[in-house]
Amino acid sequence: MKRLWAASLCALSVSSAFAAEPATCRNVRFADVGWTDIAATTGLASTLLEGLGYKPSKTIASVPITFAGVKGKQIDVFLGYWSPTMDPMIEPFRKGGQITVLTPPNLTGAKYTLAVPDYTYRAGLRTFADIANNYDKLDGRIYGIEPGNDGNAEIRKMIDSNQFGLGKFKLVESSEAGMLVEVNRAIREKKPIVFLGWDPHPMNVQMKIDYLSGGDAVFGPNYGEAKVLTVTSNDYSTRCPNVAKLVSNLQFSTDIENHVMLPIMNRTDPNKAARAWLKDNPGVLDKWLAGVKTFDGKDGLPAVKAYIAGQ
Repeated sequence: MKRLWAASLCALSVSSAFAAEPATCRNVRFADVGWTDIAATTGLASTLLEGLGYKPSKTIASVPITFAGVKGKQIDVFLGYWSPTMDPMIEPFRKGGQITVLTPPNLTGAKYTLAVPDYTYRAGLRTFADIANNYDKLDGRIYGIEPGNDGNAEIRKMIDSNQFGLGKFKLVESSEAGMLVEVNRAIREKKPIVFLGWDPHPMNVQMKIDYLSGGDAVFGPNYGEAKVLTVTSNDYSTRCPNVAKLVSNLQFSTDIENHVMLPIMNRTDPNKAARAWLKDNPGVLDKWLAGVKTFDGKDGLPAVKAYIAGQ
């Protein structure tokens, strides 16, 4: 009887260790600020979660609204905290212990600063200090992305303070897609243009562009060298430890993101682009799914491999 009781207790313990998360964890709510790189990484994470039996969803929101949504627990996970450019926006939330920033970063070696087409660079517009000298050629415009974006905020600060003599310039805000339409139009017409650029992004392989030097005081050294971190609500790892484990495992590279982003730029659904890439590159799954279970508590790796293979 003692042996039977001990065996029963052991079985109960194992069952508890692999028990499913609460039903409320099944719906995993991501934020996407409208950038293709975040669409790509969110697509990759969402595909893994679907294979694990979860129901991921995505909300498109600006950066400030995203951080407020994570604080208010309307958003569970955001994979796109670019540091250092978003540091001022996130600092009040971090100081108040209202959100959690995971380490290590999910991406290192990124860059984020102003860029120009290669012919503009060859013509002599190579630094931030050169922009003002080309006011007329540039129609007095610098192209940013969506309103409320941190990069736009840095451009506006330069204009408002007349830094680099940019006081007369106008910041053009629209969206990532809207900005790229303007850049492609300028390239077709061989017109000079200054715009907010970043890597990873297919723009780095689809267009011949150069990043401007001299903006260290604005975007940081090494052309705005950045790391990208994952943000969750402050008690998410306690409420939904399995999903929290997965998102903490995710480590990307600029090469991975550029390849997943390319079909997305051509209007492929991000989840479909992610599944196609994962099908061709299953080697990443071992690290990304280490210690991760399905929603109902089974081994996650074979479940996701079967899900991807079945697409």
